[in-house]
Amino acid sequence: MGCFQDVNCHRGSLCCQLILFFTWLPTFLDVTAQAEPRRISSLVELAKEPTSGESGLFDPIEISPAVIPKFPHPSESFPPMYPIFPSKYEPVLTGKCPVNFSESEISNMLDKTASDCSAPLASLVGNVICCPQFSSLIHIFQGFISMKSNNLVLPNEAADPCFSDIISILASRGANSSIPTLCSVKSSNLTGGSCPVKDDSTFEKIVNTSKLLEACSTVDQLKECCRPICQHAITDAALQISGRQMMINNNENVAQEVNYTDYLNDCKGVVYSYLSKKLSFEAANTAFRILSSCKVNKVCPLTFKEPSEVIAACRNVAAPSPSCCSSLNTYIAGIQKQMLITNKQAIICASLFGSMLRVGGVMTNIYELCDVDLKDFSIQAYGQQGCLLRSLPADVVFDNSSGFSFTCDLSDNIAAPWPSSTSITSMSLCAPEMSLPALPTSQTLKNIGCNSAGVGFLVIIFSFFICSTLLY
Repeated sequence: MGCFQDVNCHRGSLCCQLILFFTWLPTFLDVTAQAEPRRISSLVELAKEPTSGESGLFDPIEISPAVIPKFPHPSESFPPMYPIFPSKYEPVLTGKCPVNFSESEISNMLDKTASDCSAPLASLVGNVICCPQFSSLIHIFQGFISMKSNNLVLPNEAADPCFSDIISILASRGANSSIPTLCSVKSSNLTGGSCPVKDDSTFEKIVNTSKLLEACSTVDQLKECCRPICQHAITDAALQISGRQMMINNNENVAQEVNYTDYLNDCKGVVYSYLSKKLSFEAANTAFRILSSCKVNKVCPLTFKEPSEVIAACRNVAAPSPSCCSSLNTYIAGIQKQMLITNKQAIICASLFGSMLRVGGVMTNIYELCDVDLKDFSIQAYGQQGCLLRSLPADVVFDNSSGFSFTCDLSDNIAAPWPSSTSITSMSLCAPEMSLPALPTSQTLKNIGCNSAGVGFLVIIFSFFICSTLLY
C-alpha cells in the first residue's frame, strides 16, 4: 500500500521491480492499462472465416428483448451493479419430478446457474453468461435423470414438472425467474422432441460413441471455435440418429424441409444428453460452455435502429465535426443501455454498425474522428467506464462482502474497427486468418511510473490474472 501512496519510485523497491517486470514482458503489454491509456489505432484485418461446411447449425443463443431493462434517461449514470445480495427461500416443488435435487452434483450445478443468472444481473449478462450456463444445466439434468435407465430424454409427463421445479429452485437461490423467456428454453427441450432416437442402446448402435467422447471429453477453449472438433462430432452424431445423414449422402435436398433445423436441433439435444451421461458434470459443463462461447461470439447480439440522423450529420465529413460526433455519441449512448457483450462481440458490433453507416454514404472513419472505442458498445459500468466481458466462458462471482460481480476485460482504449466495405459476411476472428494489433513498445510505456492513486499499477497486476492475450 505504501507504494500506492508515494508518488516517487525507488530503484530497489518492489513496486518498480514489478513495473519493470511487466514492462519487459511483451506477453502482457497488449493488456496493460494506465491512468491515461493510449489508443491502439488498428484492431484487426477482417478476413474470411474457415469453411466448416455447416453454416447455420451453430446459431447464437437467443435472448428475448422483452427482458432487457429499459433506461429512459441515457444521460444518467447506471446504478452500481454490486453489491447485491440474493434472498433465499425454500422452493415449493411439484413433487412429480423423479429426481433428488439435493444430491450434491446436481445441487452444485443449480447453485452455479443461480449465481450466473442472479435476478438483478441476468438480463444484462444473459447472452454471454446466464443463458449458456442455463442451457448447459438443462443438458446435464437431462443426462442426470436418465443415468439409471436406458433413456436419454425425459418422458413428456415428467418434463413439465421437472422444468418447473428447476426454475423454482433457481429462483429460490436468487436467480431471475424469467430465465425461460430470457434464454428461449422450454420444458420440451428435455424430451428430445422429434428426434427418432431417444435411448442408449439404439444411440450406441448408430453412433461411433468412442469418437464422439474422444472429441468432446476435453474441449480446447482456444481452438474449438476456429477449428471445431467437438462441434463437428455432435453434429455428425445428430445427423446419424436423425436418419438425415443417409439422405445427405444420397444428395437428397433435406434442407428444404420446413422443420429440418428444429429436427436436427432436437437430435443434437439427445447427443448432449448422452455426453452428459458419460462425462463428469464438470467436464460436460466446461465443454458445453465453450461451445456456447463459440456460438455467441460469432454474432453481434445488439439491436441497431436505423442511424439516419448519424448518416445525415456525418455523410460528408472529412475532419472532426462537433455535429457528427454529437449525433454519433447520442446514438451509441442508446446502444450502451442494452447489455454487456464480449470483446469479440464488440468487434463484430462495431463493424456491423460501421457497415450500416457506409451503406448510408458515410465513407470516412468517424470512429477515429470521434474517438469511439470497442468498450463504447457495451454497458458503461457506473456510467463512466465501458465493460467488455471476456470471449471465453466466464461466471458471475458472489462474495459475502461485495455481493455479485463480474470481471471486465479490455480495460484499455482499443479503437473500434471501421469496416473496409459495406459487408462483413467474411469477417473472422480466427488466427491465422486475422491480424492482431501491434503490441505497444517499451517506448510507449517509458513513463509508466507509480500512480499516486494506485489505479494504473493495480490494473497491471489485475490484467496479469485475467487478460493474458488480447482476445482470449
